[in-house]
Amino acid sequence: MLAKMRMRTVLVITFPLLLLVSACGGSSRGATGKLDVVAAENVYGNIAAQIGGPHVSVTSILTNPDADPHLFEPGTSSGLAMAGAKVVIQNGLGYDAFMAKLENAAPSKHRIVVTTADVLGIQGKDANPHLWYDVPKLGRIARAIASALERADPRHAAAYRSGLSHFDRSLGPLRREVATIRTRFHGAPVAYTEPVPGYLLLAAELRNLAPDSFTRPIEDGSEPSPSAVAAMNALVAHHRIRVLLYNSQAVSPITARLRTAAGAAGIAIVPVTETLPLGLTFQEWQLEQARALATALRK
Repeated sequence: MLAKMRMRTVLVITFPLLLLVSACGGSSRGATGKLDVVAAENVYGNIAAQIGGPHVSVTSILTNPDADPHLFEPGTSSGLAMAGAKVVIQNGLGYDAFMAKLENAAPSKHRIVVTTADVLGIQGKDANPHLWYDVPKLGRIARAIASALERADPRHAAAYRSGLSHFDRSLGPLRREVATIRTRFHGAPVAYTEPVPGYLLLAAELRNLAPDSFTRPIEDGSEPSPSAVAAMNALVAHHRIRVLLYNSQAVSPITARLRTAAGAAGIAIVPVTETLPLGLTFQEWQLEQARALATALRK
């Protein structure tokens, strides 16, 4: 059902797990002379690269905006990267469950694993896993990544602390944009097709009216009940929302029809994605989406 519901292309490559176990070593420096870091998602990989600068070599596993994390299976290159990694960054909450397979295939007592959900103390099967949209907590996430880099490579601790400081300052425009939305549009009714931007809406103190009975099945790749679809359509038909935030990576016939109806009704549509687009830094991407939301709310 998952594969049928979402119009995504997923590359599945199996690899010989047992061959990876012997590849782990104790040195903190990789073959490139840099600290090898593996990030499950490129959002965390980009943050790590910014903090680590020239002292780290970062491999991100989920980089394709057409790949569903719930369906993704790691390939040989991912396994090899994990085997040499001294720092691993993952989301948790089941979003990147494939990481357990990689880590178990290449166990290492020298590897430091940062799980964002644990850093933020978020747990439970109903928790929204899109933690990188939680603007007020981005500083905590970045500090955890910087701390892991320092522990794995103490020789460059000062550089990592400097990188963290620079990254934190660079979040200023994003933080100010969210604060502006919160001040000008506090309580404005909006809806999303999936909980991808949920933490952003909470930080901006907007009211999401989309029923969980619609958004959760869409997120899981299954079909919402007719009553849930009707409730979502009513938000659009009766102009109960000012903006529809649409996950442009997870297209289904149901969400496509909803987007079309919203456009016909004159409701502003803001596309959001789960994966960092090519050519942007993490903070540029998030700022771009926050500004698009602010523009939509002004209409």
